[in-house]
Amino acid sequence: MNKPFLTATAMATTLAAALLAPLPVLAQNVALVNGKAVPKARVEALMEQVTKQGQPRTPELELQVRDEVVLREMFVQEAEKRGLAANAEYKKQMEFARQTILIRELFTQFQSANPVTDAEIQTEYEKVQAQSAGLEYRARHILVESEDQAKALITQIKGGAKFEEVAKKSSKDSGSGANGGDLDFANPSSFVPEFSQAMVKLKKGEMTETPVKSQFGFHIIRLDDTRESQLPPLAEVKPQIQQKLGQAKIAKFRDDIRAKFKTDYKFAN
Repeated sequence: MNKPFLTATAMATTLAAALLAPLPVLAQNVALVNGKAVPKARVEALMEQVTKQGQPRTPELELQVRDEVVLREMFVQEAEKRGLAANAEYKKQMEFARQTILIRELFTQFQSANPVTDAEIQTEYEKVQAQSAGLEYRARHILVESEDQAKALITQIKGGAKFEEVAKKSSKDSGSGANGGDLDFANPSSFVPEFSQAMVKLKKGEMTETPVKSQFGFHIIRLDDTRESQLPPLAEVKPQIQQKLGQAKIAKFRDDIRAKFKTDYKFAN
């Protein structure tokens, strides 16, 4: 009479044991898809990628990432079921992906092992500081195609036309022309030699009497002001210097690898 009850009890005990047994395993997974575990580590890996791109970690984002990881497992299983893993195009793309990831890791590892130091940044700053020493010139210019056109504009300005208005109307340098020809303060080395040589001979307020020819056309130059070179404080330009030096280290690392390998291939550059 008690056998069915005993059997039911035994079954319940067995079921409870079966449910309890995988709990430590399930704790490591976010889900099972057709019996295949989707590990929480996969969720964390994707979350890390997403937050590196600037998204804050929120409960809503965590839910979206978990959904995405489980969906991916479903899609992958479906693709494998259809035999797409044996597809030639898939294998080709996987090889490209493998190379890309390995190369990225190679350069990431190099950057981690060879960071740009504060001493290197300071040295580079002092180098730029030395190169930038001296006067900076604030000039305006009007750039035109022909010498005759430049001469005609010089005549207009001498006759009372405002330099700034003529620059806005006639200069083919659209960038400075829109600002009345203003080039702001700059070191003479920033300009082509013909321009610089003519500019540094001017006194404040003076304009070139004759057109100045360069590879860009014919210039009419007016010097508005001069000042001692002013390099921004190191703290202000440190990120740019760090990036520049980091890129230089990566370029040298790349070139060193290229140089040590033997190949019959001829690079275009």
